[in-house]
Amino acid sequence: MTRVAAIDCGTNSIRLLVADADPATGELVDLDRRMTIVRLGQGVDRTGRLAPDALERTFAACREYATIVKDHGAERLRFVATSASRDAENRDEFVRGVLDILGVEPEVISGDQEAEFSFTGATKELTGLNQGGAQRPSNEGGGGRRAGDLAKPYLVVDIGGGSTEFVVGEDHVRAARSVDIGCVRMTERHLVHDGVVSDPPAPEQTEAIRADIEAALDLAEESVPLREARTLVGLAGSVTTVAAIALDLPEYDSEAIHHSRVSYDRVREITERLLSATHAERAAIPSMHPGRVDVIGAGALVLLSVMERIGADEVVVSEHDILDGIAWSVA
Repeated sequence: MTRVAAIDCGTNSIRLLVADADPATGELVDLDRRMTIVRLGQGVDRTGRLAPDALERTFAACREYATIVKDHGAERLRFVATSASRDAENRDEFVRGVLDILGVEPEVISGDQEAEFSFTGATKELTGLNQGGAQRPSNEGGGGRRAGDLAKPYLVVDIGGGSTEFVVGEDHVRAARSVDIGCVRMTERHLVHDGVVSDPPAPEQTEAIRADIEAALDLAEESVPLREARTLVGLAGSVTTVAAIALDLPEYDSEAIHHSRVSYDRVREITERLLSATHAERAAIPSMHPGRVDVIGAGALVLLSVMERIGADEVVVSEHDILDGIAWSVA
């Protein structure tokens, strides 16, 4: 076993995983997994720069994570930064701050690299299950089927704050593409006026988001055969929050959400509910993280649009994603 630490810093959140990894058996044992909403990408789509407040929130989380990594005695640490820091003019300021706090330089990876990590993290267990490993029954919308009967190829969709990654593959990546339709980017571009989020959005605002998503899906399909997929695997906070709502959880429960299945009809129903709800109504959902209240409607719409584009009857939800892929890359 090798003790590793992985940090994934996205547009909306920064996440840490400390785990013991055994490459020989494919086993990754969590020691500490946590997430902090920092909204690093606040205003980046409009200004092209990382805001001072956003940087300070991110650095505060880094200081907390540095203590955890040290306390667990991780042998290796890899810090990966994605969409927001890729796009920002002042990303050097971000890189210097992380290096000072954690002692490693954040790797501002490309969308294609992001997709590779996401695919590895999301499907490593699924491949094992298909080969006869331990299986867990579906929680939702799967007709009692177990995870082990998932058909290949997989389409892994990682809906982030600034971008969404699409990856098609079997045991390995066949094609991947990153496009700029994250939940924060779509919210800020279409639902924020003079610093205020439309609550709820007007129909024309929702249609503007939908138009951006459809254009991005056209772009993704230029290089990724989305419609060849036989199993849709959804990652990240927008998808897991939709799953938590579908399961009617009294609070967010990663174990219940992981490998649950949500039908297309439920995703459509939940998306329509979120897009017609007020801030207070969304915030009152027991499994809703406060940092997702304003952006969940746009994130759910991305998921729904993907399912409609490929004709998916359901989405298999994974709590294991780019973070796990990063951990495996250093194990």
